[in-house]
Amino acid sequence: MEKIAVITGASGGLGQALAKKLLREHWQLILVGRDAEKLNAIYGNAHAQIIADCSKASGAKHVFDEALSKNLIPTALAHCVGNIRLGAMHRMQESDFNDCMSANLFSAFHMLAAFINHLKQTSMAGSAVFVSSAAARIGTQNHEAIAAAKGGLEAMVRGAAATYASANIRINAVAPGILDTAASASILSSDIMRDMAAKQYPLKGIGNAEDVADLMAWLLSENATRVTGQVWSVDGGFSSIRPIVK
Repeated sequence: MEKIAVITGASGGLGQALAKKLLREHWQLILVGRDAEKLNAIYGNAHAQIIADCSKASGAKHVFDEALSKNLIPTALAHCVGNIRLGAMHRMQESDFNDCMSANLFSAFHMLAAFINHLKQTSMAGSAVFVSSAAARIGTQNHEAIAAAKGGLEAMVRGAAATYASANIRINAVAPGILDTAASASILSSDIMRDMAAKQYPLKGIGNAEDVADLMAWLLSENATRVTGQVWSVDGGFSSIRPIVK
């Protein structure tokens, strides 16, 4: 049976890394984004490309309606949509908080609901993987909004994994620290800031999208058929062990 995966946020750094990884593993890809020109600039005419706003239930449903109209039946979902909103909560604008929740939590909820509905309608098993953050696992200054959103995402993953395990639908997440992608450009905008960020991890350095993509691809694969309801940290030990203070 042909392996078909939906990747949302496909124009982002992590989405691109995962697309390359899954392509090497002989998956057929359905790439989802909000900007047709950006998707086309990155991928040309390769792969099925769907333009949708995943933060809305109608947009999430559109992804799978379009896939079926192209005679594609995806059994894997990698949700790479998200943004980073930093700042102390008492100074954060309501619009910024709402944008953070919409991109990081609401989009995940709507995409997972639409994916599960698609699997139910097609009588298929499947696997989904989401992207959380180390900030959801350990208190980090000025990360209140993203921690709230990703904490909700992790709870959703565990709850949905329990609900749909009997249908053989696996649901997991990865929780990276800072990744060297465009989404973190403002945080890593100078050598000093990069050095400060790298030193906060027990395993010094900045994470790369390829390492996280490798884990996501494994979680979607048949090699992980006994894995569900898990959140896998990929953060250099940031959320679980104390670095040496020098």
